[in-house]
Amino acid sequence: MSNSPLILAVDTSQIDVAREWIGATREYVGVYKLGLEFFLKNGPQGIEELRKELDFPLFLDLKLHDIANTVAGAARSLSRIAPDFLTVHASGGQEMVSAAVKELPETSITGVTILTSLSAENLSDIGFALPPLASAVKLALLATGAGARAIVCSPQEVGEIRSAVDPGVNLITPGVRPEGSELGDQVRVMTPKAAMTAGANYFVIGRPITSLWDPSEIIKSRSAMAQRTREILESL
Repeated sequence: MSNSPLILAVDTSQIDVAREWIGATREYVGVYKLGLEFFLKNGPQGIEELRKELDFPLFLDLKLHDIANTVAGAARSLSRIAPDFLTVHASGGQEMVSAAVKELPETSITGVTILTSLSAENLSDIGFALPPLASAVKLALLATGAGARAIVCSPQEVGEIRSAVDPGVNLITPGVRPEGSELGDQVRVMTPKAAMTAGANYFVIGRPITSLWDPSEIIKSRSAMAQRTREILESL
């Protein structure tokens, strides 16, 4: 569904499971997120296998963070996959972000600001001088100044970042939970509707949908996942 703002987090290492989740929800999902769990088990070949069969927009969530030369090489090695989005940590600095942008000009390099699993206390313990909101805005401006065309941020920071960056920058918010869902390891959260109202272009959801998967009841699980995805969109 090309105009859907929902990005489904396909957090599994199993190709067969990923195939089922994508197949069950593709009527309602705009982009699919594959991350380290899948990539480290299956590599580029696993992603190519899935996309050849299902042909979906890809949010490749690797959160690259290293010296600029290393990130440039990593981005270059991903050119054959041609992800629609590729995440890098904005805290790696402008030179690092710019290196990824240069190697993958057709990909929306996506700067990750502050992980939604971190609280203000966590940031202070790490050594951040500023609270989450100020830190996230500063990192978003750094990343977009280096050529990033998308930003990952908490829905609690999306409004301020929307006001600070160019309107053409896509804002992507994890830490989104439908009403009544368990928070899991997320801390700074909002509902999908609140995140979109605040200025997000996309929101990421995983477990509220994928936890409905039961490999012993595939048909029932696929139906339940599709229904839950549809309900989330209808709540916007």
